[in-house]
This record gives sequence, structure tokens and C-alpha cells, in this order.
Amino acid sequence: MKENRDAIGVIGVGWVGLVTATCFADLGHDVVAMDIDDGKIATLKRGQATIHEPGIEKLIERNAERLEFTTDMQRVLERCTLLFCCVDTPPTYSGDADLSRVRAVVRALPDASDYALVMKSTVPAGTGAAIKRERPSLSYVSCPEFLKEGSAVQDFMNPDRVVIGADPGSEWAADAVEELYRPLGGELVRTDVASAEMIKLASNAFLATKISFINEIANVCEETGADVMEVARGMGLDKRIGPSFLRAGIGYGGSCFPKDVSALKMLAGNSGYHFQLLNAVIEVNELQKRRVVAKLEKHLGSLADKRIALLGLSFKPNTDDMREASSLVLAARLEGEGAKVAAYDPVAEERAAELLPTVEMCETVDDVLRGADAAVLVTEWPQFAGLDWKRLAGLMKTPVLVDGRNFLDPEALRAAGFTYEGIGRPKVNGAGLS
Repeated sequence: MKENRDAIGVIGVGWVGLVTATCFADLGHDVVAMDIDDGKIATLKRGQATIHEPGIEKLIERNAERLEFTTDMQRVLERCTLLFCCVDTPPTYSGDADLSRVRAVVRALPDASDYALVMKSTVPAGTGAAIKRERPSLSYVSCPEFLKEGSAVQDFMNPDRVVIGADPGSEWAADAVEELYRPLGGELVRTDVASAEMIKLASNAFLATKISFINEIANVCEETGADVMEVARGMGLDKRIGPSFLRAGIGYGGSCFPKDVSALKMLAGNSGYHFQLLNAVIEVNELQKRRVVAKLEKHLGSLADKRIALLGLSFKPNTDDMREASSLVLAARLEGEGAKVAAYDPVAEERAAELLPTVEMCETVDDVLRGADAAVLVTEWPQFAGLDWKRLAGLMKTPVLVDGRNFLDPEALRAAGFTYEGIGRPKVNGAGLS
């Protein structure tokens, strides 16, 4: 007997796909999640998560009866009408988005008007129109994701807004997507496909711009004696600006901001427009990571044969994602200067070891700091806030700490015996504020 096609299909069970699948299941829907990676599907069938994301394993366990994981696209087509495309769209060497996985999904779908492809993957504006030219009978909806790694489950269940883009002929699918999201309470933004695609890219590019801007301000603060933390606090109280994404540091990373800023820049360039602002955003972000090396050299002189400890490796806390992580650039630059690099991360060590084979991976904070000439806080893991810094200072050869996220209390570090440098903040050492 043929089953009713009343389940939700999710194609691509990476970070976005797994969060989407498990959250829809937790809302009471049957979900068929498909991926071509046999090992990933086997792990998920055992009830184990394939990503580090708070709450995701509980969702898998709680919704085991509603979640079906498969490598068979035909199984998805048998049970589902709405097909959420969540495959990766990484940057190519040119900076454009690689849409090969999206195209593979489109090729796998039948020529039938009762299927709808719902695009969660981040794609350039114009992708939906190109797909419709190729497959005019296929209903198409753009529904970009706005999830933050480390809080993705909460973001899914409590969205600021849900953007749903559909052109004439696909309204039925857009209505169905809207009904899925309506119980979550976020504002529903109905628009055309191209505008929905652009909203995603423009949002991430603007947030990246805020980060690069405050990092530029931090660099000026270092030259003038101002404290960027105070500057950002004063700026953020202006409702036109707001406090979010005004925390200076060593730059943004991850799977979204670098890729989406580059994709928007290339989209503009391919259309004949030079997006000059985004060039500056990208340049500032790259240079910010390298400024840490100069800070270390100021205190240590030559870094040749110096042991530099990296605290944190993932691009942000509460994830093991190493994509475009600042630690990758920083470790390479330090090794280029002849330093011996050691690192500790609470969860990302396994992924990081594959990308940083010459970096010594340590099992504890004590191990990474023992005998170190200096330390750099790269990722603001909450575990680092409550450490016994006075004891740890005694393990180091030279208690110098560069706080790449302005995460720690400078005065507490001074009291513990450290020479402390943040980003855009006055230096603090044993003699007090200088």
C-alpha cells in the first residue's frame, strides 16, 4: 500500500539539515532526512549526533519515532511533498558559491508539479530563477536559514523572522511552509524568490560589516588610549545601532559570514558592480588575525622557538566547527615565525588535528600552558572564565596573555600576575595600567 506523502523531507543532513530535521520532528512532524554520506546516516540511525550543537542529541532521542534517516532519495520522494534542500554551498576558488550539490538535488527530483523544493541552502540571488528555467514544473520556495551555531535549536524554535520567497505558481508551497513555521511565532516575511535570497546574503554581510567596523575602531583605540569595550557600550545604547556584533576581537569566521560576504561580493562583480565596502570588510577581517602576532612580538621579541599556547580552536564556542576559524590563520602565522604552537579546545580537538597536523594538541589547559612563553585566547569558551589564573601563571615561562575576544577581566589577570593585552584595550601588567 502506498504511503501518504505527509512527511517533511530534508535533503542534506549537515549542520543546517540536522537542526531543521530534528526541530520539525520535535514540533510533531514526521521527517525523512536523506544524505549521501553512508557513515553519517549510520551514526544518526544509532541515535548519535554528527555535529556538536547543544540540545541536538536530546532532540534525536526524543523524536526517534518521527525521524527516519536514509541514503535513498526515492524513499524521500515516496513520503514527502515538501523537500527542504540543506546541502552545503561552499565557496569556489573564485569566491563564487559552489552550487554543484544544489544542482545534484534538482537533477534527482522528478518532473511533477506536486513536489516543492524549499531552499534552505544559502544561494546567490537568481538561483531560484535559474532552477525554474531548468525545471518549470517544479514548485520552488526560498526559505533561508538564520541559525547561529551554538544556539541553533533555540534560534529555530524562537525565530526573529521567517523569510518565505515564492513567485507565481508556487504559492501553494509557500503557504504550506508558512503553516509549518506559524506556531513558532516569528514574523513571517512573504516576498519574491530573488528578494528572499538577497535578504540572507545582505543580512550576513551587514553583520560582518559591523564586526569589521568595531575591529577598526579597536585598532584606533589602541593608538589613542581609548577602551573599545567602553566605546562599543556607548555606541550600542543608540537604538539605531544596537549592541549586537559590536564586540572587537580577532575577526569573524565559521561557515556563513566569510562565505556569504564573498558570495555577495562576487554576485555584485559578476553583475558589473564593484562592491567596494565588502572588499574593505574582508581585508579588515584578514588583517585582524595577523595583528595578534605583532602583539606577541612586542612582548617576546622574535617568536622563533617560543612556545605559544592557543586557548580555543573552533570559530566560536559551543561548536566544533573549524570552518574559517581564526585559529587556522593564527597557527599558520605563528609557525611561519618559527614558534612552537600548542592548543587546547574543549570539543574541537579531533577536527582541528586534521587541519593543524603540526600543532601540539593538549588534553587540558594545564598541559597547553605549562612552559608556554605566551598564550592567546582564541575562542571564548565559558570554561575559560572560571579558571584559576594565578595558579596557571605559575605554570608558564612568561605569563603573557593576549585576549583575542576581550573575554577575560583585565584586572583579575593583572592580579594573577599576567601581562594582559586585549583587542582595543589598554595593556594591563604587574605594574598596573600603562
